[in-house]
Amino acid sequence: MSAVTGAKVLERFPAGAPRGSWPAEEFAARRRAEGEPARVVMDLRSDAFLVVVPTRDED
Repeated sequence: MSAVTGAKVLERFPAGAPRGSWPAEEFAARRRAEGEPARVVMDLRSDAFLVVVPTRDED
């Protein structure tokens, strides 16, 4: 899994998919229903929707 600034990427979905961001939004909704604070962001560099959760500080 990749890391985005302050976030852990759970899953990637291609932006060019026929349903657009819907699969990413549905995946994030399932994670939220399980108690994870998942959200969808757009990665312009890779042209993908990312489902991310905040990382915990280890301080």
